[in-house]
Amino acid sequence: MGINRTIVWQVATPRLISCVLALATLTTLGACSTGSASPTGGEPRVTGVAGGQGAAPAGTAAGAQSPAALTPEAYKSELETRHKAMSGAITSLAGARGVKALDKRVGRAEEALSGAADALSALAPPETVRAQHEAYVSSLRDFATALGATAGKVGARDLCTSSAVLTDVDDKLAALDEAGRALQEAGDYPADIVGVKATGKKSRRLSNGSFLRKGTLNGRGSLEIDNGGSRDAVVTAMRGGSKAFSVYVRRKAKFKVRGVRDGSYKIYFTHGSDWEGKTKAFTRDCSFERFEKTVKFKTTVTATQIRWHDWRITLHAISGGNARTAPVDPDDFPGG
Repeated sequence: MGINRTIVWQVATPRLISCVLALATLTTLGACSTGSASPTGGEPRVTGVAGGQGAAPAGTAAGAQSPAALTPEAYKSELETRHKAMSGAITSLAGARGVKALDKRVGRAEEALSGAADALSALAPPETVRAQHEAYVSSLRDFATALGATAGKVGARDLCTSSAVLTDVDDKLAALDEAGRALQEAGDYPADIVGVKATGKKSRRLSNGSFLRKGTLNGRGSLEIDNGGSRDAVVTAMRGGSKAFSVYVRRKAKFKVRGVRDGSYKIYFTHGSDWEGKTKAFTRDCSFERFEKTVKFKTTVTATQIRWHDWRITLHAISGGNARTAPVDPDDFPGG
């Protein structure tokens, strides 16, 4: 006769504490007034330096001349020296795998594009493409600025994959692509640096109980997973250095993994929104955690009895929970 012993394991404390850093800029305005009264009598006087031919325009030194426009060949050479770096930075960003790598590549792309915009803005392009040049430089700056804002979202785990980052800046990316094409078509200039496309915001999900990895499940134990949170989750059980199974559990849903073999397991879980099958990761609002204690499954057979362990875990904080969780470095998280 089988005796089913159930051990309930639940989260004791909230999983995630969101921290928001507010930056307030205080500007002090000072009012300044002169303490001396206007003189009485006499004639008003104006002091200054008279210019025989009129004052120079603001920001321009007297006698300064605008730089001569570059020849088409020289201008093309200037663009070519920066084309590879800019195109490579965007392509590298699009190919990032993992949150930490993504964070670094967003920063590098911002620096590369900002630096290129500064260098190109100092050039005097051929007059025939001046308008296209100025639009191109402006788009480079706008895209770099947008990436700077996105970097904070990656650090806060609001955006977790390169596709989510590109979607977040899709309007600036499209404008840069259009400006680059316009400059290229105006004189065969190398300004086509955008080789990726952004897709619209998605909310992709797997069916509840879908296995991303399903090892051998021929034991007697079971692991019931209760995800009462507001985001979908993927739960991964590690036995030693091997991944025993990885299963998708939707928000406000439960799933029981049956046939768990004897052994000690470390339980990891990631929450998020929009599951991307290609990268096997949530693209937005991601978090990475594990239970601090291991889950032990053991089957005991006697002459008259067979006893085994069944476990139940909750992925959300509840009153009376008795299991702690700890955050996990994204690079150390076992992927799906």
